[in-house]
Amino acid sequence: MAGYSHDKDEHLKRLRRIEGQIRGLQRMVEDDKYCIDILTQVSAATRALQSFSLGLLDEHLAGCVVDAAQKGGPEADAKVREASEAIARLVRS
Repeated sequence: MAGYSHDKDEHLKRLRRIEGQIRGLQRMVEDDKYCIDILTQVSAATRALQSFSLGLLDEHLAGCVVDAAQKGGPEADAKVREASEAIARLVRS
């Protein structure tokens, strides 16, 4: 079971809002809106995705990684390495 399963509906709701923001950006470009206004909305959508990502990462660390660490062994090492790589990707984005 995925670590986010208990909040799946909330996650889907947030992603649908972000999807709406992206569709709004498409409309702005189609309607030839002012560049700065579009960039402002791009920034808002980016922040929304970053916030979603950090929440999902937090759930992963608190659930999957902690469970694996408690069991120990190679699975724990793999989960910690996987989480570190995910954090590095988020930092670079």
